[in-house]
Amino acid sequence: MIILQAQQVARFFGADTLFDQVNLEVQDRARIGLVGVNGAGKSTLLRIIAGIDPADQGQVVKNKGIHIGYLAQNSGLDSERTIYAEMLTVFTELQEMMQQLKAMELQLIDEPTNETLLTNYDNLLNTYKSHHGYTYESEIKTVLNGFQFREETYNMQISELSGGERSRLALAKILLQRPELLILDEPTNHLDIETLNWLENYLQSYAGAILVVSHDQYFLDHVAKEIYALSQHQLKHYKGNYTTYLRQAAEELKHAEKAYEQQQEEIDKLETFVAKNMTRKSTTKRAQSRQKQLDKMVRLEKPKSGESSAHFQFETTTETGKEVLLVHDLAIGYEDHIMAQPINFDVRKQQKVAIIGPNGIGKSTLIKTLLEEIPALAGNFKFGANVEIGYYDQNQSQLDASKTVLDTIWDEHPLLPEQQIRNVLGSFLFRGDDVKKVVHQLSGGEKARLLLTKLAMEKRNVLLMDEPTNHLDIQSKEVLEQALQNFAGTLIFVSHDRYFINSLADKIVDIDEHGSHIYQGNYDFYLEKRQQIELPHETTKETVISDNQAAFKADKEQQKEIRRVERKIASLETQLNELDERNQAIQIEMTQPENLNDFEKLAELQKQLEDTQAKQQATENDWLLASEDLEKLS
Repeated sequence: MIILQAQQVARFFGADTLFDQVNLEVQDRARIGLVGVNGAGKSTLLRIIAGIDPADQGQVVKNKGIHIGYLAQNSGLDSERTIYAEMLTVFTELQEMMQQLKAMELQLIDEPTNETLLTNYDNLLNTYKSHHGYTYESEIKTVLNGFQFREETYNMQISELSGGERSRLALAKILLQRPELLILDEPTNHLDIETLNWLENYLQSYAGAILVVSHDQYFLDHVAKEIYALSQHQLKHYKGNYTTYLRQAAEELKHAEKAYEQQQEEIDKLETFVAKNMTRKSTTKRAQSRQKQLDKMVRLEKPKSGESSAHFQFETTTETGKEVLLVHDLAIGYEDHIMAQPINFDVRKQQKVAIIGPNGIGKSTLIKTLLEEIPALAGNFKFGANVEIGYYDQNQSQLDASKTVLDTIWDEHPLLPEQQIRNVLGSFLFRGDDVKKVVHQLSGGEKARLLLTKLAMEKRNVLLMDEPTNHLDIQSKEVLEQALQNFAGTLIFVSHDRYFINSLADKIVDIDEHGSHIYQGNYDFYLEKRQQIELPHETTKETVISDNQAAFKADKEQQKEIRRVERKIASLETQLNELDERNQAIQIEMTQPENLNDFEKLAELQKQLEDTQAKQQATENDWLLASEDLEKLS
């Protein structure tokens, strides 16, 4: 059933068109992702759909009585109440019902045979039950816990919370309201990975419809079942999640380009024929016929591949040694407050290491400690030879708010000609008069691109990046991702963007209050290993045993586990030796004279080599994990 429609909606700013002839349809239980570059008008369109702002043209039609919940980007909850008291305000009507029920119960003591009273009581009780009257307090606790508000925080004053915490509370409150249509503008801002995973699961089972704007591809892949793409002032609909949309859009562009090229070839043939034959008596009629074909032809516009996107790369001028960084028993924090310890990890040349963990655990503090902006509270770290560090600061404090875009880069590279600086800025989408803008006038996304320009110009061989995808739209993130994939140096980055981590990381350092946990792979690998660790143990029958018996049993079980892991490691080492021998044998066979000109044989051997190397990599990962398990058990 359709619960809302946007029909021919338009928004203009003076003579400029933000979007026009927009049509959007929301079914009950729909899961819609709205995507587009920064500045395309996504937030403006959401406000029109939510009924906050009027459309300049067209209309939004919705079902009578539908409850729409709208949460703007970065909007925090303002209240003088405590956390729990504020959440209770969502259920004021249920609390009043309970008071009525209690009053009726007292009345029934005196009038147990009052049929009218009994009927009213039953009706009200059924209404109370159907509106989750007996479970709403449990639901409050579930949602608050999902947003990392534990019971000990329930009595905290909301006015004393940080901006990020109040944003999470605003999202929690609107979820508890359960509107038929939930409209969310960038809801994943301020959320750590654990909270993002919880929110995805919650929204997947949400009873109403969802319309969401997000730059988080992973979130859109897991929540959205249809995508509306706002590009070049128009809105286009695609079925499927974000990855499916990308594939469909690429196919559409490919077909459109092919149709355009075919028509251009046909036009060229017809025009050539007309030009050659119009003046000849014997062919004039045929030429006129071809001209009529040209006149009647509906000319296809040359397909555009969407909005302009940045294009850049990170280069290096020197190489580091093999060992880039060694962190040993590091404790991070401020003064006498330790946020996490012990932190242990190493980084090798050309690795891409993601640092993850819950909000407030000290990920940014770790980066600043490595930069020696904050002293280590315990332990130590050491960078290797020839390391030149480039730093991306999520707070954008490296920018001088009073400088222009052009001066921000040119002042650091005064020997370069202005045109070269403008060319570099152009590759980051600062074109024409954009370079004359003062930094304080820039949006968050523009400041992010300017910081990336600075970083690219420095040509450092080790990049430390703190939340580099914040403020970037999806297209800009994809360009950054590609540039970092091609980066010949070493990358250490903090991020809560799971898609970004999954695409880049070959190692993950997960930080909690107990220190660091290492995963030799990307985000999918991390999830798989986490799930293995968190699988519930089989429950066993409880038996009463003495302390000595318990200690003996525990020690016996530990020795048994140690022997099991040792056998596993020995088996994996045997497999690695066999795979290494197989790799060498294949490579030798590929160099044999009889095979050098046999391309089919070489292709077959290359396939065998790639398969063996893939098995070797997987076996090495298993060996590393087993070795870590043995170290913990010993």
